[in-house]
Amino acid sequence: MRRALVLCAALLLAACSVQDGSGSQDSSGGAEITFLTFETPNLTPAYWDAAIKRVTDANPGMRVKKLVAPSTDRTSYAKQLLQSGQFPDVMIAVDPAGFAESGNLYAWKPEELGAFQFPGANPIGGGHHQLPANTQTIPPVYYNKTMFADAGVTAPPRTWAELLDAAGKLKAKGHQPFVIGGGKEGFPSSMLLTGIVSTDVYGKRPDWMTQRRAGNVKFSDPDFVAAVGKFAELSTRGYLDKGTLSRDYAATEQAFLDGKGAMYPMGNWFAANADTKKHDFEIGVFNFPTADGKLVVPAYTGGGISVNAKSKNLDAAKKLALGFQLDKGQLDASVKADGLIPAIKGYQPPADTGPVYRAGYQLYQEAVASNAVVNAFAWETADDGVLPGFKDKIYRAAQDVINGKSPAEVCAFLDAEWSKAG
Repeated sequence: MRRALVLCAALLLAACSVQDGSGSQDSSGGAEITFLTFETPNLTPAYWDAAIKRVTDANPGMRVKKLVAPSTDRTSYAKQLLQSGQFPDVMIAVDPAGFAESGNLYAWKPEELGAFQFPGANPIGGGHHQLPANTQTIPPVYYNKTMFADAGVTAPPRTWAELLDAAGKLKAKGHQPFVIGGGKEGFPSSMLLTGIVSTDVYGKRPDWMTQRRAGNVKFSDPDFVAAVGKFAELSTRGYLDKGTLSRDYAATEQAFLDGKGAMYPMGNWFAANADTKKHDFEIGVFNFPTADGKLVVPAYTGGGISVNAKSKNLDAAKKLALGFQLDKGQLDASVKADGLIPAIKGYQPPADTGPVYRAGYQLYQEAVASNAVVNAFAWETADDGVLPGFKDKIYRAAQDVINGKSPAEVCAFLDAEWSKAG
């Protein structure tokens, strides 16, 4: 398996050579490539340095200048760099919407995507501007098995009614039902909303966001308002602590690991820390419950590297991108460090992955086999994603619901902001 992946990467890379141009070159003719990364509790500086070194070791003469986004909002930072004339040669996990349409991102050719499991993911105007390297389920629900047992919850909830029942029992026992946050990143406040909209709305109409972009549906339509109403119900019942909305992402994760709540809705990347960071209870994971228990699993495939179409070292930038995304060592490292599910043909996770990752991985494989995967609301990109800059409005809407605004008010706000963004 490893040899097959390495050979596939080698064949793809062999087609590329460093262009002559005005970009920075070292004495051996190798290009210096600027690479925009980001750091999280999982993806540390050491992780990025080791991954970059594996690619440069395989490509003598290539030099990489690592740039680090100052927050998890890589897309906004990339916009700042573009506006200041410092757009990087390659960038990872940056939403391509807006950049691609303006001609700033390279459109990958079909033959360059042959190693990827879902090469057609996230098209923009018929082109593919971000390597579809990883799948993330967003959000499964991680839970504290000790608290569940103490509250008499004997099985992970499969339906919405079972989730409400479990939350009620946990609260009655003095356990905070859900761990949420917000802070500068925003998204920890919206994970439950993502789960509800994805299962309730997208589960019935998978192309809902595409239809929203076409103006055929609205946030204020009854099905979407009803989904927001279920989110509001969690707050009105006291299952969400609005006092934690200022807590940032790292502190929110740590709060769950410290036993400050029973359930933690978060992307599957949390599995890496669930398996490695210190905690004194066993962690389980279940799919986000649906109204009737039908299997619907929100996920996103993409998040990979995009390449600056106007890079002075375009061929070298493409070589770095493919080398990074297809390297077996890098794939294994992404699994262990960030709980990702590599969307690479023939890939299998390392045998020593932890139990939480393995459980989540199995849930996803079952969903794929059952054709039960839908887009994750607010995480999709490209032609079927939200408009550029709109995710922050969704995070604000989620926090407004938690703070007591009505679903109708919040949905009207989203429609108004969508009109402005469009």
